Amino acid sequence: MLITYHGHSEFYLECANGFSLLTDPYDGHVGYPMGAYRCDAVTVTHGHGDHSYVQKALGNPAIIDSAGEWHPAPGVKITAIPSVHDGEGGAKRGKNLIMKIEMEDLTLAHLGDQGAPLTQDQVRALGRVDVMMVPVGGFFTIDAAGAYAAVQAVRPRVVIPMHYKTKVNEDWPISDESEFLRLMRAEGVPPMPLLRITKGDLSEQPALAFMQAKA
Repeated sequence: MLITYHGHSEFYLECANGFSLLTDPYDGHVGYPMGAYRCDAVTVTHGHGDHSYVQKALGNPAIIDSAGEWHPAPGVKITAIPSVHDGEGGAKRGKNLIMKIEMEDLTLAHLGDQGAPLTQDQVRALGRVDVMMVPVGGFFTIDAAGAYAAVQAVRPRVVIPMHYKTKVNEDWPISDESEFLRLMRAEGVPPMPLLRITKGDLSEQPALAFMQAKA
């Protein structure tokens, strides 16, 4: 599987058999380059424009934007787990979905705009996770400490931070990745533009993959 980070919470996942998936596509106000991507499925963790701009998905992809179990292609299973966008049960910013993505013998978790500590039910629903994309910037989501707590609860093999401050959103009230990297004891880890990962080489992957999008 090839994982490319576009910025914010948007990733493009490509399988060896040609299946591709786009996560949380952002709109133009986010600041990262806008692209159009051919894909077979799109996951949308919540309806805010910076996570739900499905117009950039070319073809006729399955749009996964509600809780439940989805099978967009043979050998691909996506479970959308109910969650909240804030620490007030969703009263402030609404609901969120945690996406559990199973394909190519790997299990990935995309936490979207998780705004509260993971519940025991959510941790159980996720089960064993190989790769977890977790927001770390705070304000709109859990912060670095909250993200670290989520990692400790789930214990994924590889962690990818997302939704953090960069030069394209420097006026946003969120933090950069530095505190999360410190908590993960990954300070100074070199950034990577993409991650190639398979079940067979999982043990050789870094515990934290710091991915930087092109700005």
